[in-house]
Amino acid sequence: EVQLVESGGGLVQAGGSLRPSCAASGFTGDDYALGWFRQAPGKEREGVACISSNDGSTVYGNSVVGRFTITSDNAKNTVYLQMNSLKPEDTAVYYCAADLVMGCWLVLTEYDYWGQGTQVTVSS
Repeated sequence: EVQLVESGGGLVQAGGSLRPSCAASGFTGDDYALGWFRQAPGKEREGVACISSNDGSTVYGNSVVGRFTITSDNAKNTVYLQMNSLKPEDTAVYYCAADLVMGCWLVLTEYDYWGQGTQVTVSS
């Protein structure tokens, strides 16, 4: 069973940076995608970024392009989300998710496994 554990959220002022991480375990194959999604109060969950395990290709949501970077350490089965130039509208619970396919897409319904989420709060 795939398990995902997020950490590294927190409170930061606008313009600051955070780098949450997601430790993954339980994969039986080499091809999978790890993604970050977020959900703000009263809003739908949206895709932030994802990365493919086989070639490291990435996809970003429009609202974070140029500010967020997703990376992975395959030896540690850990994915990181470097978040720079944070804005109050980035405030949300950030979830790590896994999809057991080659390649990645920011399609929420494609992901079968989810972490418990980590809170990111950006103050103005």
